[in-house]
Amino acid sequence: MKDKFTGTILQSDALAQYILETSAYPREHEQLKELRMATVDKYQWWSMMNVTADEGQFVSLFLKMMNAKKTIEVGVFTGYSLLTTALALPHDGKIIAIDPDREAYETGLPFIQKANMAHKIQFIQSDAFKVMEQLKANGEEGTFDFAFVDADKQNYIHYHEQLLKLVRVGGIIAYDNTLWSGTVAASDDDEMEEYLRRVRVDIMQLNTFLAADSRIELAQLSIGDGLTLCRRIK
Repeated sequence: MKDKFTGTILQSDALAQYILETSAYPREHEQLKELRMATVDKYQWWSMMNVTADEGQFVSLFLKMMNAKKTIEVGVFTGYSLLTTALALPHDGKIIAIDPDREAYETGLPFIQKANMAHKIQFIQSDAFKVMEQLKANGEEGTFDFAFVDADKQNYIHYHEQLLKLVRVGGIIAYDNTLWSGTVAASDDDEMEEYLRRVRVDIMQLNTFLAADSRIELAQLSIGDGLTLCRRIK
């Protein structure tokens, strides 16, 4: 069985590894693999900030099914999910990618360029709220097909309010880490790493908030560290 509140949210680390090795890694794009390994080499433990390969595989398939063309990504890190999205979009697809950390993005940039995907990406080193306000001022409300959020968890609800204006009706907002290593189902007395305890309240508040939001349809998936899909309906 798995160690408590570490890595995968599945019942065993072996099961998570089975999924990766059987279904995800054999289908992983070569530059995604190179980016993943370069992130591990540079960031070690912090490389877990990227989405898992099986989650990336799901997002890629989902984007293709919905024929997404214009997307926004809040929180980039080294760009595994960003490159996954770029590979799934058509040649004239566009991604607005926002992160205050350019160094991490530039770790993955050579692999994005090697995959010939850089032309689809507009990376903006900035606070996300400033960019969203500018996008609205530029008349881009309701023009995005898909949004992916993997950033500062305490601001997820605030991002939600902005993204509901930017994403079109029928479009999708995806929130990563919504099961937070399984700690959302833990009690306050359970032992866990301090960083997990510090953020779990924010994630729990988000999950409760989204479940009550009549402006969206909702599906929470037990993939990666938890992925919640919100379809804007009004």
